[in-house]
Amino acid sequence: MNEHIPVDELISGAAQAAGGWLGALPVALMATSATGTIVRWNQVAQELLGYAPPQMLGRNIADLLHPGSDRSLGRSLWEAAAAGRGVMGTVTAWHRDGHPLEVEIWASPVSDRGQGVATVLVFAADAHAARRIRGSSAVWDGLFARSPVGIAILDSQLRFLQVNAALEAMNGLPESAHVGRRLAQILPEVNAREMEEAMLQVLETGRPVLDRRRVGRTPAEPDHDRVWSCSYVRVEDPAGMSIGVIASLVDITEQQRDHVEAEAARRRLAMLSEASIRVGSSLDLERTAQELADLAVPRFADAVTVDVLDALARGDEPGMGLTGGVALRRLGKAPLAGSKVTDILAPLGRTLLFPVAAPYTQALAARQSFLTARLDEQAVAPAARHSAKPAQLVAVGVHSLVMAPLVARETVLGVATFYRTRPKGPFGSEDVTLAGELAARAALSIDNARLYHREHDTAVILQRSMLPQHITPPPGIAVSHRYLPASDVNEIGGDWYDVLALAGGKAALLIGDVMGHGIAAAAVMGRLSASVRALARLDLSPVRLLHQLEAVLGDLAEPMLATFLYVVCDPATGHCTVTRAGHPPPALVLPDGTVRLLDTPPGVPLGVGGIVFTPTEINVPAGSLLVLYTDGLIEARDRDLDERLAELTQLLADPQRQLDHLCDSLITHLVPAAADDDVALLVARIGGIP
Repeated sequence: MNEHIPVDELISGAAQAAGGWLGALPVALMATSATGTIVRWNQVAQELLGYAPPQMLGRNIADLLHPGSDRSLGRSLWEAAAAGRGVMGTVTAWHRDGHPLEVEIWASPVSDRGQGVATVLVFAADAHAARRIRGSSAVWDGLFARSPVGIAILDSQLRFLQVNAALEAMNGLPESAHVGRRLAQILPEVNAREMEEAMLQVLETGRPVLDRRRVGRTPAEPDHDRVWSCSYVRVEDPAGMSIGVIASLVDITEQQRDHVEAEAARRRLAMLSEASIRVGSSLDLERTAQELADLAVPRFADAVTVDVLDALARGDEPGMGLTGGVALRRLGKAPLAGSKVTDILAPLGRTLLFPVAAPYTQALAARQSFLTARLDEQAVAPAARHSAKPAQLVAVGVHSLVMAPLVARETVLGVATFYRTRPKGPFGSEDVTLAGELAARAALSIDNARLYHREHDTAVILQRSMLPQHITPPPGIAVSHRYLPASDVNEIGGDWYDVLALAGGKAALLIGDVMGHGIAAAAVMGRLSASVRALARLDLSPVRLLHQLEAVLGDLAEPMLATFLYVVCDPATGHCTVTRAGHPPPALVLPDGTVRLLDTPPGVPLGVGGIVFTPTEINVPAGSLLVLYTDGLIEARDRDLDERLAELTQLLADPQRQLDHLCDSLITHLVPAAADDDVALLVARIGGIP
């Protein structure tokens, strides 16, 4: 009866029953009568088992079973199919070449019009290949369903066919809202056109597109822009024809934000690095203020003004406070021309008076940066009673500003104001930090200029002083120093220090301690100090210089002794020569924070006579610190000297601190409130000075 049923109908019905994934697997087609006689044997069957159709037609299908296998399983499968039930199983067949082959079969009974089984349609495939295909399908289904990566399948018209749960969450739309629609139709607020151009490129060329950025907003988060990394791969049919695209998407918004922030941080660091070079290149107030303004425009702000206390600009000391308002002189402004903003602002050299309630005065009094992230008519209303300028700035497009006070060494020196206009965005918290750091660097340079001018004005007096209070180090060396008398009664002592410029760009660092206190010790100290200055100009070797000082003491009517430490430094090379005459050893602080006391021959105090002084040569890295001190810093009645020296080295372990702060720290921690001896301290940074 099976000869009355078209074979095409048999194949179509059985294929539907077997499952659509079989299209990816070479499947042999066989058909038998109800009694098991083979009536059809296709080309794939021949390729699978090696038998040509003439060899198999008319034979019983049981003849295919391997003689060494359990034939009962094959017979039971066949009997079930002949009884009208579809079956599936794995049997061992006999290949024509004589080897066993594990075969997976699907048998589907086909009834005739009388409802009896007329034909059994059998599909067969290599069992190993079938398991591999099913495994791949399961992996894909699991990946699609559970992957955190957004996945979509689109047809050749770029219409969505299927999306996974991850992509539903990213887009904020269910799968039903995707299917049949294009990207631009469902997500109009992303760069859909650019993404579809990439997909069309994949369809045409077959080459995948990786890491194309989709940017915009979706219903999942309609108030914030997000960024996705998209990759596209072409889908092909077995003939290699393009039938669609698989898209995978990863949300990289946080990574992109981190990258943008890191890049902004890099730019901030670069600006700070440049500020250390460009700002404060001279000891001139006006130039330093203008350097700060020029540096910040246009990379950081669209306009900048730098105002310094009027008293400071006149060469006087900063005032005691801001209780009565503040007078500021404009010393820096950028750009100097071609800006509507700076055209409104006061010109260079103008002195501006601000009452105590004005924002400028409040920012200075608080010593903290002041941010107006959004400058509009409402924001400038409080300042309107003091000046019409804020409203005029808003009118020309200024929408954000930062006021950063200039503070150095705990002294308010002025204020820098940074303005932004569109299209730049408003200042944020990171910008406020950068403005404060720029202002701090400029303030330190301005204060250095102030201190320089003050010291210059008193140089004549200091030259006649027995104890130098202000020392201007030679180029390449920065110093800080301290002197504390033993007590109010013995205010004048015999400790002294000095820094001298020598020939060839070298410098001499020296410190000494005349034994005793009072006028006699101070007089000898002054004599030795003047002698050292005179002898240093003769470019004598350290040993010869110390012998000359011995001769000076020998000329005194009363015998006197003095310890002395003399260090000759070349800041260009870091080469130093250390010579001691009974003085405590200097401490060397390397740039990495390593601290050690220099092990040099101690010698004996000047005035003993008959002793050979031995110099020691060392090389120090640029930026190293040399710390010279008298015994009053390290000696204490109730403490062991080694303990005190260990405490000294611990306090020096941070070489990056300002030298003034370092000196203050040493004095605070090592010197008691009522010292029994004078204390002299000289700290020098060798090389590495901008």
